[in-house]
Amino acid sequence: MSEQQSAELEIRMSRDLVQAAKTLSKQEVRYLVDSYYIMQDQRIRTAHQVRTMAKEGEPCAVLEWLFSKSEGLEGQIKRALLSYCESDVNGQWALSVVGIGPVLTAGLISNIDITKAPTVGHIWSFAGLVPGQQWNKGEKRPWNASLKRLCWLIGQSFMKNSGRDSCFYGKIYRQRKNQEVEKNDRLEFKDQADAILVKKKIDKSTDAFKAYSQVKLPPAQIEQRAERYSTKLFLAHLHGIMYQNHFGVAPPKPYPIAILGHAHMIEPEVSHTAG
Repeated sequence: MSEQQSAELEIRMSRDLVQAAKTLSKQEVRYLVDSYYIMQDQRIRTAHQVRTMAKEGEPCAVLEWLFSKSEGLEGQIKRALLSYCESDVNGQWALSVVGIGPVLTAGLISNIDITKAPTVGHIWSFAGLVPGQQWNKGEKRPWNASLKRLCWLIGQSFMKNSGRDSCFYGKIYRQRKNQEVEKNDRLEFKDQADAILVKKKIDKSTDAFKAYSQVKLPPAQIEQRAERYSTKLFLAHLHGIMYQNHFGVAPPKPYPIAILGHAHMIEPEVSHTAG
C-alpha cells in the first residue's frame, strides 16, 4: 500500500469513526474519556523520557514513534467525542463554554443522569464537591472518582482561561478568588484553620503550617476554593440546561445556586435548550 493510499484509508476511517461516534452508548463514552486521560498521562511520560534520552545522546527512535502514535490516537478519540457531543443538545451548550472542550463535555454528559438529579446538589454530591464528604476504610466511595477528576480539571481550565474576556466562568473564578483572599485576610476562616491544625499533622517547615498558625488558610486551599466555586456554578447551570431539556420545565425552586451564597441567581451566559 502506497503512502497516499494509506493516508486516504486513514481519512476514510476517521470519517467513519466520527459518524459512528454519534451512536456511542454512555458506557462507551465513559470508557473513551477515561482512556483518553490514561493515554495523555502516558504520552507526557513518554515525551519526558524522549527529552531525557535525547539530552544524553541515547537513541530513542522507538519512543519517538510511540509518542507520535499516542498523540494521533488521542486526537482520534477527541474527534470522536466531539462528534458525540455535537449530536447532543446538552453537549452543544457545554461546548459553547470557554474552557470546556469535547473530552470534558463527553465525560460530564455520560456520567450525569438527570433523572437521578432533581437538584444540582445531587450532582455536586456525586462529584465529591460537598463539604464534609468522607470516605472511610471499608465503606463504599460516596462519589464518582472519574467525575470528581473531571470537575478538578474543569476548575483548572477556568483558572487557566481566566485572563480571557470571553471566559465567563474564568471571571467568576477571579471574582471568587479575590473574595476568598479578603476573607482570609480578615481571619474569617479562623475556625477552619484551627480545626485543621489540630486534626492533621502538618510539617512545621511548610508554608501551609505557617498559614494555619496565623489562623489563615494557605494559598493553595484558597485557590482550590475559588476553582471549586466556579466549577459548582458551571454544574448548576449545566443541571438547569439538562433538566429543562429532559423534563420541559425549569428546575424546581429555590434555585440551587443560592446554596453558594448568592442573594440573586447567576444565570448562564448562554442558554441552550431543545426546541
